Amino acid sequence: MVLSSGGARGLAHVGVIEELESRGYQIQEIAGCSAGALVGGMYASGKMQEFKDWICNLDRIDVFSLMDFTFSSRGFIKGEKVYKALKNVVPDCDIEELSIPFSCNAVDYKTGKEYIFKKGKLYSAIRASGSIPSVFQPARYLEREFIDGGVVNPVPISLLENHGDTLLIVVDVNAPEDHFMPPPKNDQEGNKYIRVPGWLKDFRSKMSQFFPEEKEEKTKSYSSIDLITRSFDLLQFRFCELLEEKYPVDISIKISRKQASTLEFHRSAEMIEIGRQKAIEALNRFENGNSGTE
Repeated sequence: MVLSSGGARGLAHVGVIEELESRGYQIQEIAGCSAGALVGGMYASGKMQEFKDWICNLDRIDVFSLMDFTFSSRGFIKGEKVYKALKNVVPDCDIEELSIPFSCNAVDYKTGKEYIFKKGKLYSAIRASGSIPSVFQPARYLEREFIDGGVVNPVPISLLENHGDTLLIVVDVNAPEDHFMPPPKNDQEGNKYIRVPGWLKDFRSKMSQFFPEEKEEKTKSYSSIDLITRSFDLLQFRFCELLEEKYPVDISIKISRKQASTLEFHRSAEMIEIGRQKAIEALNRFENGNSGTE
């Protein structure tokens, strides 16, 4: 199983894994990149439920408090505080001791070469794999500095060792807008993801009588930064497509980049449910004899 990079969208990987398990599938090996490395590492350590309970209870303020901001030009978040908090929930361990084979990747930004983690401390590997350039400061490990593995290999199928003997399932959370799914309003128990206080609803209703909203469609104008970001998104998605074409992927689950921005971890429960729904669609196609890829 391969889990792509994607920031907060990577929480969709949790929903995919839960749906696979509910249908009796057994995951034999996991390769992850960035957010995929985080979720894959939590699953391989046997602590997925503890991780899910922790991250789904973080609101906007909690997420903000875990961001150790800095004025460094190498990244505006140090990236140590959040992992320190997570270690209190899921203790660190050696990758070699995990219940299933796990690997993730990062990039030595000085040489530009991909580095593959298959042994050593789990959090050192996850921290290196998820060091998003300009957002998180590079991770220091083995006297080297690493940035996000998604820079060169966002869907690290090449890390798997035994995919020829099992189903190859790839989850890509960097797909274009046509893979967008309207966010679910309720979770599996019927609870709403976003709760609006009653007094606010009444206030909006009363004010709308005096100040009706005028909806005006505006054509979005891209700034130079927007164009660079958009160009990178298109390049990354095309790169992901080429990687999947290179390997015999049995089931491909795609989640749009539009679902959530990189740091919207307060929407974890919502992203997990989107991952579950996307997995249901792909697995139903596969189990009904149709292609498991979109």
